[in-house]
Amino acid sequence: MFLLLPFDSLVVNLLGISITVLFTLLLVFIIVPAIFGVSFGIRKVYMKTLLKIFQWATLRIERGAKEKKHPLYKPYVNGIIAKEPTSLEEEIKEIRRSGSGKALDTPEFELSDIFYFCRKGIETIMDDEVTKRFSAEELESWNLLSRTNYNFQYISLRLTVLWGLGVLIRYCFLLPLRIALAFTGISLLVTGTTVVGYLPNGRCKEFLSKHVHLMCYRICVRALTAIITYHDRENRPRNGGICVANHTSPIDVIILASDGYYAMVGQIHGGLMGVIQRAMVKACPHVWFERSEVKDRHLVAKRLTEHVQDKSKLPILIFPEGTCINNTSVMMFKKGSFEIGATVYPVAIKYDPQFGDAFWNSSKYGMVTYLLRMMTSWAIVCSVWYLPPMTRQPEEDAVQFANRVKSAIARQGGLVDLLWDGGLKREKVKDTFKEEQQKLYSKMIVGNHEDRSRS
Repeated sequence: MFLLLPFDSLVVNLLGISITVLFTLLLVFIIVPAIFGVSFGIRKVYMKTLLKIFQWATLRIERGAKEKKHPLYKPYVNGIIAKEPTSLEEEIKEIRRSGSGKALDTPEFELSDIFYFCRKGIETIMDDEVTKRFSAEELESWNLLSRTNYNFQYISLRLTVLWGLGVLIRYCFLLPLRIALAFTGISLLVTGTTVVGYLPNGRCKEFLSKHVHLMCYRICVRALTAIITYHDRENRPRNGGICVANHTSPIDVIILASDGYYAMVGQIHGGLMGVIQRAMVKACPHVWFERSEVKDRHLVAKRLTEHVQDKSKLPILIFPEGTCINNTSVMMFKKGSFEIGATVYPVAIKYDPQFGDAFWNSSKYGMVTYLLRMMTSWAIVCSVWYLPPMTRQPEEDAVQFANRVKSAIARQGGLVDLLWDGGLKREKVKDTFKEEQQKLYSKMIVGNHEDRSRS
């Protein structure tokens, strides 16, 4: 029979004690608080400590660069070209006045008019306000992650040691801990919703389903060391309504679902995601679509309308941008969810990129790579604002209503309100956008000529 040496026995005992202590700490400080929705404030202390370290590191980089006369990269927060909000007509008037001296009343095409379009084209190439929304937000200070430091170079031994210590903490301590928590949260979600799904419909099932979902999402939030501040909770979405929010990351769902109980809408997937979806729908009336059904707008609208008309059903959670934007702006909302006629509950989500970039650039990173980057960041810090409910006005169409909701979210979250379609991440600009500029220019010339003829 195999016998352990005294030293080996000691190592096994120490390892067993370490694992027991680790699981006890996880249970006491993470899982139990997640069940009851409380926090000991450890993450906030951790965040304040990180802020002080980041400030010191940034000052040390600036001082070192100044001593060695190295130029510092400074991000262009407001763009690299100063743009004034002037109309096409005003700018062409100015070009003609300074060039040929002819007034805009002249119906002929002037060669100098092309300078306006040339300048706009060059501005767009140099400082494109659309495609830069699909790349990570630039930071003004370093957060000890080499992926965000454009000034990454040797400055001092202390700073290098601090960065190396940070790598060890993030990859050797935080990453295994976060993977364990994520596995725990997902396992409990699948198991819990499956068990609850076998119960008969009623208040007991609804109560258990709600608290199983909240508990598991809160554990997953802790798996990302997410520090979330919720504002105006009295405006949280209610049954029979639609919750719409700006979209930065797949974890937007977890951020919102850890503070509320929602019916999810989405396409049915395979693999692990499919297992989670099938388990969740047993305990809660989520709205899942087959791949062939997603493109059928009328079928989707019908299913959503049937859901919101039942005031006993949970609010639907929708991200009408349809793609992830880098949390500096809000792009065009698809009108589908605004045609239903239900009460809309807008929610603004704003992440703090100092601790970790939550934006998912799906064109550059797959889901596994993205999750690895998230779990090796310092933390995910964000603010969530629940805005007052909004309803469609009698004179509004669905597009106008969507734009009004989008503007309210952008204003509250401090985001740029853009009219562009987020689908431009993967598609070319539609010909209709080009034709609009052509029509505007021709209408300006022909319209002025017609006005002058009538007079």
